[in-house]
Amino acid sequence: GYSIVEDPKPHGKSYNKWLGDQAKPSHREQLRVMIDQALEQKPADFDALLKLLTEMGCEVSRRGQAIRLKAPGWKNVARMDEKLGQGYSEDEIRAVLAGEKQHTPRRKDAVSTPTPKVNLLVDIQAKLQAGKGAGYARWAKVFNLKQMAQTMNYLTEHGLLEYAVLEEKAAAVTTRHNELSAQIKAAETRMAEIAVLRTHIINYVKTREVYAAYRKAGYSKKFLAEHEADILLHKAAKQAFDDLGIKKLPTVKSLQAEYATLLEGKKKDYAEYRRSREEMRELLAAKANVDRLMGYGEERQNDREKEQGQDR
Repeated sequence: GYSIVEDPKPHGKSYNKWLGDQAKPSHREQLRVMIDQALEQKPADFDALLKLLTEMGCEVSRRGQAIRLKAPGWKNVARMDEKLGQGYSEDEIRAVLAGEKQHTPRRKDAVSTPTPKVNLLVDIQAKLQAGKGAGYARWAKVFNLKQMAQTMNYLTEHGLLEYAVLEEKAAAVTTRHNELSAQIKAAETRMAEIAVLRTHIINYVKTREVYAAYRKAGYSKKFLAEHEADILLHKAAKQAFDDLGIKKLPTVKSLQAEYATLLEGKKKDYAEYRRSREEMRELLAAKANVDRLMGYGEERQNDREKEQGQDR
């Protein structure tokens, strides 16, 4: 797999000169971009959004009432609160996911960079070549050239030689991965329902005669005391059927057949899910490396300096 290139720290004039106005973004900037990308995938709820952030390489934890985030390459955590920027606190993101407000990415202020139409490898090589000169060895140490070489090999092997194609492929694979995740979750939910329903049906059938006798005895307390376990099982089964809105009980055989079908489908989906997860991670890592090197979609320098001041 491919790791996301860690954000380099400024070490000397040559490195900063090479990056120009696209110098290292702040931690909060990087987290906002990751949240924007996660929201673009339309997660079902807040937990799903946190899961997407984790899959992107972000460390997510909770201390007390605060969600804490740490982007790849950073040592300190940042809270998901108002300090992360307007529109990025936990409450605001939850409101967006609930459909109560609209999210406006901070990247709208970014200096727009035209989507490259030429061979992406040519652009990358030119960018790397531009660094060769005074101070090259210094910035080569802080910018992981080995990872960039792996990324270039990956792009070549998979025919992702245009940025638009890379971007589209990453989005498509992420969407498919999320679809599979939802399918697996739905299958697991139904399988759990079937397991519970099957148990209630078996208990209902086993205790039907006892309950009929209990009713015939005029709901005798003495009879109840003698057969309490069976009667409670019967009542629990009836209550479960009412809660599920079941008028006609399915057969245990039909439930077992449905369970087997769901299990087989889940196994197939999970095999594809694991493949898609690995493919998604590689694509997102490759895209993140390209974005970082080429400076696509970076925010303005003055906004960056303001946020870096808050990070200190």
